[in-house]
Amino acid sequence: MTYETHETATLHETGGPAVTARHRLRWNKVPEVTAYFWFIKVLCTTVGETAADLLNEKAGLGLTGVSVLMSALLAVVLVVQFRTRAYMAGVYWLAVALISVVGTLISDNLTDNMGVPLETSTTVFALVLAVVFVVWYRRERTLSIHHIDTTSRESFYWLAVLCTFALGTAAGDLVSERMDLGYWLSAVLFAAAIAAVALAHFALGLDAVWSFWIAYVLTRPLGASIGDFLSQPTGDGGVGLGTVVTSALFLTVILGLVVYLGMTRKDVTEPERTSRRAA
Repeated sequence: MTYETHETATLHETGGPAVTARHRLRWNKVPEVTAYFWFIKVLCTTVGETAADLLNEKAGLGLTGVSVLMSALLAVVLVVQFRTRAYMAGVYWLAVALISVVGTLISDNLTDNMGVPLETSTTVFALVLAVVFVVWYRRERTLSIHHIDTTSRESFYWLAVLCTFALGTAAGDLVSERMDLGYWLSAVLFAAAIAAVALAHFALGLDAVWSFWIAYVLTRPLGASIGDFLSQPTGDGGVGLGTVVTSALFLTVILGLVVYLGMTRKDVTEPERTSRRAA
């Protein structure tokens, strides 16, 4: 995987502005969106919920201390991610798992430490995500995740991912509090919402880019509901596995799947396929 080295500016396939070819990678930096992608995404989201609770309870650092620690770890992993010249399953999914924890902690800090109402944080995160998308599109003329092949696009991508986790956390907590459905019914509700988005995309022609990002946001409260259902005590409506067992279980499954994908490369977007993608 190499950078293009000639100086000629080229026009992106999606009709976007010319980008100096030396800054464009030949390979996409994110995985192909397959069933593996969504399954691991939900698992990472579940770990984000349970790991954030575990660290807050066991580490003795407090919510702020845990937030600083996890943010520092995320920064290190993102530096490694940006320095890679192609998608690497292990690095990519480690970044997603950490960003899941950090996104959860951002929302929790606003709610628990600063007393910001969930209605306010949900609205703010939604607006910030919208601004990210607007600026991303105005600069790159595409929001396609099949064309994360420049440093600029990768920066927008990870910023959007962070916003979706924070938004999903706040919105999920808001729905859970207002509707008081319990963990299991909440998971069913969010799974049904994701199914509705999929139906709208495949049957009604909802734009692929928006379908992806809406589903991406919704997987956060889905995974959190599953994590809480498994980890919380039976008296609170959970299974009672605890945050340690739940986090370890899901991390083991994630590790196994990531190793498998790293060996088989089933989720790698080939260069010639990338150039023909529009969404």
